[in-house]
Amino acid sequence: MSEKSFPLTLQDLRGLTAQYPTPFYLYDEKGIREHARRFMNAFSSRFPGFREYFAVKACPNPFIMKILAAEGLGADCSSMPELILAQKSGLTGDQVMFTSNETPESEYVYANLMNAIINLDDITHIDYLDKALGGLPELICFRYNPGPLRDGNALIGKPEEAKYGLTRPQILEAYAEAAKRGAKRFGLHTMVASNELNPDYFVETARMLFELAVEIKEKTGVAVEFINMGGGIGIPYRPGQKAIDYDYVADKMKAAYDAVMKPAGLDPVRICFECGRPFTGPYGWLVTKAIHEKHIYREYIGVDASMADLMRPGMYGAYHHVSVVGKEDAPASKTYDVVGSLCENCDKFAVQRELPEIEKGDFVVIHDAGAHGRAMGFNYNAKLRAGELLLREDGKIIEIRRKEIIDDYFATLDFKKLPGFKA
Repeated sequence: MSEKSFPLTLQDLRGLTAQYPTPFYLYDEKGIREHARRFMNAFSSRFPGFREYFAVKACPNPFIMKILAAEGLGADCSSMPELILAQKSGLTGDQVMFTSNETPESEYVYANLMNAIINLDDITHIDYLDKALGGLPELICFRYNPGPLRDGNALIGKPEEAKYGLTRPQILEAYAEAAKRGAKRFGLHTMVASNELNPDYFVETARMLFELAVEIKEKTGVAVEFINMGGGIGIPYRPGQKAIDYDYVADKMKAAYDAVMKPAGLDPVRICFECGRPFTGPYGWLVTKAIHEKHIYREYIGVDASMADLMRPGMYGAYHHVSVVGKEDAPASKTYDVVGSLCENCDKFAVQRELPEIEKGDFVVIHDAGAHGRAMGFNYNAKLRAGELLLREDGKIIEIRRKEIIDDYFATLDFKKLPGFKA
């Protein structure tokens, strides 16, 4: 029996797909809320004033964001549309963190108008922001890149090869320069891992930032008022993997805080995270249907979703668990590649995966797709992206984003300008 679960029965799904044909994303409100409460309790009980800025890029849907906002989460944004999504979700001011790179002037201006916390990615951005706004905001933050002092992981790569953040000498210079230009309040930020399941990694990141905060105070006189640990907390995509124990991480971080920050006279400092994946990833599924089978050098099952709906397996070789609704307890007697219809051989949701025998018409569910799933969709091969449904706590299912239609794909084209156009 699979360790992964899906909240609908085969009968439920047959009824649902009569109104909403596959493929579509389904999110579980109850699971999202329960996870948010567990996460917030673990850290807020150790760190007064704790804040989690949900990484909008993971699941940029205002219905989901409003659920998370109701549980006390803010928003981590990296573009103007994400800032607007935060506003539409009722989030503004210091509930919003604007962390971007190679940012156009207009987006800094917009973030400043909504009083979002602006997190600068490079020392040259101080002058750029100063000119764009006609002066620095009172509160400013800088993103630190530790380079070879820290190991990255497989997804985010080596910090010294990443385009993000300031070096240690630069960050010391940056705080001094920002203070000189009139900034009065400061934050510190980093992001050095993605989808990491080693809890001690986050404890080590916290200690690194605590020690850096002390150095900043000693060498520049600037005392940061918050430290943002970034995101990167992973989820157990594979059955048998262990989820991060938030209480363990929070306890170890608190011990490091007490050992480093308090003796330096830097207490209290607000602690923050900006995770996305753990809040929605395990509570979202891509639901698709088997429409073809192929028997050549391998056994293939073709489904009506494609890499255009979920690109992680094709882009990263990432594992997503696959189940067949109604056959959860059936023996995994067949080995398949489960594939989509793109003209790309990497359009595969599963490769040489042992599964129950799949017949045309079976519902195939791709698990842990609630983060970086629909959000990373695209229109290659003129594919139209799937819609999104929400399973409410009362058991009702509502549509929170309709699926794309052909008119959406053509919306940015003006055929009337086409030579020889005929209506």
